[in-house]
Amino acid sequence: MVAKLIEIDEAKHLVLERASPLPAEQVSLRDALGRVLAADAAAFDPVPGFDNSAMDGFAVRAADTAAASAEAPVGLSVVGESRAGRPAQRGVGPREAILISTGAMVPEGADAVVRVEDTRSRDGRVDVAVAVGAGRNVRRAGEDIQPDEAVLTRGTPLGPPELGVLASIGKAGVECVRRPRAFVLATGDELYEPDEPLGPGGVRNSNAYTVPALVERAGAEVVGTETVPDKPRPTRAAIERALSADVVVICGGVSVGEHDHVRSALAELGAEEVFWGVALRPGKPTWFGTHPGGALVFGLPGNPVSAMVTFLLLARPAIEAQLGLSPNRQRATAILDDEYAKRPGRAHAVRCRLELRDDGWHARTTGEQGSHVLTSMLGADALAMIPTESGTVSAGTKVEIELLRWGE
Repeated sequence: MVAKLIEIDEAKHLVLERASPLPAEQVSLRDALGRVLAADAAAFDPVPGFDNSAMDGFAVRAADTAAASAEAPVGLSVVGESRAGRPAQRGVGPREAILISTGAMVPEGADAVVRVEDTRSRDGRVDVAVAVGAGRNVRRAGEDIQPDEAVLTRGTPLGPPELGVLASIGKAGVECVRRPRAFVLATGDELYEPDEPLGPGGVRNSNAYTVPALVERAGAEVVGTETVPDKPRPTRAAIERALSADVVVICGGVSVGEHDHVRSALAELGAEEVFWGVALRPGKPTWFGTHPGGALVFGLPGNPVSAMVTFLLLARPAIEAQLGLSPNRQRATAILDDEYAKRPGRAHAVRCRLELRDDGWHARTTGEQGSHVLTSMLGADALAMIPTESGTVSAGTKVEIELLRWGE
């Protein structure tokens, strides 16, 4: 029986219907890079916590400098010093100044800071050569963050700026969505490790390296990888071990050949097939289903590019949904600079390089687009999604793109 192919958008919809955010866990701030907040983070105290100086200079009363100029500087008595972490021991009175460092607490009585460049010190006094208004060069308490303000919201990915803000509000640990646990299987009698001598008909097992790396980049944790021969019992046993994970990714063995045993093994283990066969090039023989134990199971084609493309379009959004992220955050548009030859019947995911110009993103193909040409992924920034019904696409056409974001 020939499987009815479904559109890639419908396939993604069916996947996301079954992908829910995972429970929260407490994570040390030092281990939280790349994690996703599970709850809003609010400040208890203002940031900064006190009025402080934006400059090295002198804390003064603005009124005392009102008549100051380069021709007629105002002389003030220096009565102390305020350093970062070491506030002045007294306040500022009339006709007085306190030497102050950047970030140091503004002493009581002072309402402005004169830059050191606008002064001249002599014998315990300072000559001020400019008039400064109240508030000049002073950072007010709470100017950055107010008490009880939610500075980061649930679902925010934590990068370096977010970690800095969390540290600034006193968070040594945060509630993050638990990372999905993923198990990756590569199937095939022909597969050899990179350092093994190739036998007749053998190929290097690139899927065992690209797909776990994609899992990690998507935000999940790889809890196991195995390479499985094209035999029913080992295939079933390996899948059974993998089903304890949140996400199972199987490369190869999902087609209809005599030595493709993945679908039958999944059926024996109680997995429910949601779809098999997507109107997509590359990636037609893609399987997706769920297991009663909770695992989302992706049966991807064995061709290396097909495996990467279908992971990016289906498994990555599922992992992002489990993390509480928007599953459409990688979508954008670009202008296709090359004519792309195509016949209607299947959507095409075209590997492209991007260039940002005045009128937006421009996309140019990486070259030969065969599903066996793994080097077509080198230098690719996005997949240009050419719809099923489209024929040849002219240069200058605006197309949807799926950003790859290898570095995240």
